[in-house]
Amino acid sequence: MRIRVGVTVGSFWRMRFGITLPTTGAGAGPAEIASVAEAAERVGAHSVWTFERLLAPTAKVMNSGYEMELPEAYRSVYSPLEVLAFVAARTTTISLGTSVLVAPLHNPVALARSVATVDQLSGGRAVLGLGQGWMQQEFDTAGVPMAGRGARFSELVEAMRAVWGPDPVSYSGEFYSVPESYVGPKPANPAGVPVLAGAVSPGGIARAARHGLGLNPIFFGWEALEGAVAAFRTASEEAGRDPAEQRVVLRVNGGFADAPDPDGPSPAGTVDQVTEAVPRLERLGVTEIFWDPPGERGPHLERLGRLIDAVA
Repeated sequence: MRIRVGVTVGSFWRMRFGITLPTTGAGAGPAEIASVAEAAERVGAHSVWTFERLLAPTAKVMNSGYEMELPEAYRSVYSPLEVLAFVAARTTTISLGTSVLVAPLHNPVALARSVATVDQLSGGRAVLGLGQGWMQQEFDTAGVPMAGRGARFSELVEAMRAVWGPDPVSYSGEFYSVPESYVGPKPANPAGVPVLAGAVSPGGIARAARHGLGLNPIFFGWEALEGAVAAFRTASEEAGRDPAEQRVVLRVNGGFADAPDPDGPSPAGTVDQVTEAVPRLERLGVTEIFWDPPGERGPHLERLGRLIDAVA
């Protein structure tokens, strides 16, 4: 087992690294998922990640005003929390994250208990990434209107935190109501499970800061990342929170590049370019990066190990 470098030093984090699990498409299965999780822990990675897709419509879908076809791999997507419970039994130290679950599709009590169960089974290793959702067909299937999904997101976070608190618990809001009840299990840590917001819009970033959530942006280039983190830090300060204490977990949709990025050091570049980009990311406030490589994870895990060695 390699020495890990993801630790808190005062109010500052040292960079952590992770990879997504192979949970989509015809090639995904228990053996592949377990193999990648175990190998990630072996090379010294700090986290593995899953995501949620409720269904893949045969019709085109709308995303941010654009019509698109979903990738063929989305026709089969393993349920994220069940995968993390499975992986918890095959690993010992690596964090188990979602990036992301579609918050408004879930009941807060059921979700809080499921996440707390994974957290207990893993010895406190769960990290919950939540998003507001974007696919109309998923909302229709769940019987939830898309309108007001930002407000639903906020209430779901509040209700989950109430459920994770000392019993008896209760919550009363516009969308969710929990009568005074005993609900368990609780998370392994009395402070609850770390929650990240997969947010890119100004409203979503401000909402994450207001609720004291971490941020889980996608890398679309340095300018977009710097703008999102700056907005998050400003909103955190306005909410009375110390930005240095807030997690910023960067998702890179892709693996390590085979050839150098002509634009220079980047979290989407080669191992050497990522290594060179780490100080800039740390100064920016990014606390963790994970990659979502296409296809077989083996070559990317080898490169991830080399990156961890280089940074350490």
